[in-house]
Amino acid sequence: MATFTPSLSGVKGRALFSLLFMASLVQAADTATANDGETLTVTADPHAVAEATNGYQPLNTSTATLTNMPMLDIPQVVNTVSDKVLEDQHATSLDEALYNVSNVVQTNTLGGTQDAFVRRGFGANRDGSIMTNGLRTVLPRSFNAATERVEVLKGPASTLYGILDPGGLINVVTKRPETRFGGSISATSSSFGGGTGQIDVTGPIDGTRLAYRLTGEYQDEDYWRNFGNERSTFIAPSLTWFGDDATVTVLYSHRDYKTPFDRGTIFDLNTKQPVNVDRKTRFDEPFNVTDGQSDLAQLNAEYRLNSQWTAKFDYSFSQDKYSDNQARVMAYDAKTGNLTRRVDATQGSTQRMHSTRADLQGNVDIAGFYNEILTGVSYENYDLLRTDMMRCKNVKDFNIYHPTYGNLSKCTTVSAADSDQTLKQESYSAYAQDALYLTDKWIAVAGLRYQYYTQYAGKGRPFNVNTDSRDEQWTPKLGLVYKLTPSVSLFANYSQTFMPQSSIASYIGDLPPETSNAYEVGAKFDLFDGITANIALFDIHKRNVLYNESVGGETIAKTAGRVRSQGVEVDLAGSLTENTNIIASYGYTDAKVLEDPDYAGKPLPNVPRHTGSLFLTYDIHNAIGGNTLTLGGGGHGVSRRSATNGADYYLPGYFVADAFVAYKMKLKYPVTLQVNVKNLFDKTYYTSSIATNNLGNQIGDPREVQFTVKMAF
Repeated sequence: MATFTPSLSGVKGRALFSLLFMASLVQAADTATANDGETLTVTADPHAVAEATNGYQPLNTSTATLTNMPMLDIPQVVNTVSDKVLEDQHATSLDEALYNVSNVVQTNTLGGTQDAFVRRGFGANRDGSIMTNGLRTVLPRSFNAATERVEVLKGPASTLYGILDPGGLINVVTKRPETRFGGSISATSSSFGGGTGQIDVTGPIDGTRLAYRLTGEYQDEDYWRNFGNERSTFIAPSLTWFGDDATVTVLYSHRDYKTPFDRGTIFDLNTKQPVNVDRKTRFDEPFNVTDGQSDLAQLNAEYRLNSQWTAKFDYSFSQDKYSDNQARVMAYDAKTGNLTRRVDATQGSTQRMHSTRADLQGNVDIAGFYNEILTGVSYENYDLLRTDMMRCKNVKDFNIYHPTYGNLSKCTTVSAADSDQTLKQESYSAYAQDALYLTDKWIAVAGLRYQYYTQYAGKGRPFNVNTDSRDEQWTPKLGLVYKLTPSVSLFANYSQTFMPQSSIASYIGDLPPETSNAYEVGAKFDLFDGITANIALFDIHKRNVLYNESVGGETIAKTAGRVRSQGVEVDLAGSLTENTNIIASYGYTDAKVLEDPDYAGKPLPNVPRHTGSLFLTYDIHNAIGGNTLTLGGGGHGVSRRSATNGADYYLPGYFVADAFVAYKMKLKYPVTLQVNVKNLFDKTYYTSSIATNNLGNQIGDPREVQFTVKMAF
C-alpha cells in the first residue's frame, strides 16, 4: 500500500494522548484485518494511484492528457513530487513541496493566507491554477494531510482545463481508500513552539464492496515572528465502491483555520534594501488574523463500457468562508522610520466553485493506427461575495525602530463604496483529444476545446458594475513525440490559452481576454532503471495582460500590451542506487514586458532568472538490530527578482539548505523517529512581494527543527 504520513495532535501532551489512543484502536482493528481482506472481492485495481510513482520516481500521470499515459509518451513536461519526497522533507505546505520543481516560485500570498505561484513567469493568487484531483477549487490552502503527491503540468493547458494562465497548473492528488487495512499516526514538535499531529486510516468494510479512508490533522504552532499563532483542524473522510466494471469514490474535507495576516517587511526605495530591523519585528497588530473555514466535496465515477471504452464523471464543490482584520502599512518615511497605517477588515467573504467534467475515453485502432481518444464536456460556476468591507482613517502612530503595539483597534467603519464586492463566472466547454501512435516511435497528440463563458463583477452600495461580459474561445494544442529509444524521447508542442479580463476594483469595460501562444521542445529520459528526467525549452507570448497598480492607496486594474517569457528547465527524480534517492531541478526564465506605454522592457515581478534545487537521501539498512537509518539533505534557491511592476527594487537571491535524519524501527507496528532541520544555516531571505509597492515583502522562515514520531500499522 502507499506510504502514509498521518497524525493527530498539536502540542506534546495532545500528541502523546493521540498516540496512546490510536494504539488501542489499531490493536482492535488488527483483529478484523484478515476477515476484511477475505470478504472484499474487487475486480478493479485499487492500487492504480500508487503506480503513479515509485519512491522518488514518477512513472505516469493523468494530469497532462486526462488519460493514463507513460511520462515518455507525453509531448509536454509534467513534474511530480511523490509521497516519498513529501515524507522525507516533511513538507507542510505547497510552497515546500514545490521547492523541488523548476521555474515555480512564490508570488503575492495575500499576507501569507493563500497559495500563490508563478509558473514559467506567469501566475497570481486566486488565478485558478491550483487544482485538487484535476478539478478547480477555491481552497486557500490545497496542501494538507490527505495529499498523496503534487503534479505540475508546465505550459498552456486550456485545451483540457479551460481558463488558465499559460505557465501551467498545479494538481494536488489526494489519497484514496485502499482494500487492505493500514495507516499511521504521527506527532510533530516544532522549535517555534507547539506542533502538529495527523492520523490516516484506510481499509475495507467487512462484507461489502466498499473501502474507506479517514485522514485528520490538528495544528497548534506559534508563529515565528514576534506574535501570532497558526491553528487549524482538518478532517477528510472518503469512501470507494468497487464494482466489476465500475468504481465510485466520494471524498470530503473540512478545514477550520486561524492564521496570521502578515505582509512581511518594507524595502527602502533609497537604498533598495530591506529596512534595518530584526526580521521578527512585525509592522501590524496582534489582531492581524484571518479566520475561516473551507470545504471540499468531490465525486469520481468510472465505468468500463468494454475493453476499449471507459466513461468518467467528476464533480467538485468547494467553498471558503473567512473574515480578517489587518493594520495595513500605507506609507513609510525613510528619514524617521515612521509609518502611516490604516486598519482594514473583511467581514463575511464567501467563495464557491462548482466544477464538473464528463469524459469518454477510448483505446481503439483506426485504419491500422492505435489511438487514445478523449472527448468530453465540462461546466464551471464560480461565485465570490465580500459583504462588509471596513476602512478606517490613516494614522501616523508607529515607528519601525521603536515599535509600540496596541495603539490601534479593529475597524468597525463599513465602507459603502467598497462593500458587496462581487465576482461571478460561468463557463460551458466541449473538448476532444487524440493521441495517435503513428509508429512504434512517433506519437502525435492533437486537441481542441470550445469554451463559452460569462462574467460579472463590481462593488459598492449602490452597486457599480465594473465587468459584464460574455465571449467564446477556441483553444487548440498540437504535440509530437519521437521515441529515440525505449528510454529516451524527444518532443515538441504548440498550444494556446486564455484568461478573461475582469475587475471588481475599477471599471475596465469590455476588454478582450488575455491570450497566449506557446512553443516548447525538449527531451525525456528514463535513466539507470530508476530516474525520470526532462529538459525543455519554452517560448510564451501573452497579450492584453491585466495587472494591478496602487494609485492613491487603492488598487486599480490596468493592461499591458504584450509580455514574453522564454527559458529552459531541467528536472530529474528517482533512485541513483538501491539506497540513494535524488530529486533535482534547474530553471532559467527571461520574462519581460515587450509592449506597454509604462513598463516596456521591464522584467515581470517575482520572476527570478534562475531557480534550482537538489535533495539527496541515503538509506543504511540493518543499521542497528535490523533497523533502517536514512540521512538526507539539500537545498533550494533563486536569483534576484524584480519586486514591482516598474522594477523599483529587487528582492535578493538566496539559497536555503535543509537536512534530515530518520530512524525506522522494525516492530510489530513500525515506528519512525525523524528530525528535519529547515533553513539549516538560518538564512534571512525574501520569498515574494505584493508587486504594487515596496510595503509588503514576505520573509522566509528562519531555522526550524521538527521532531516527528510516526507509527505505521
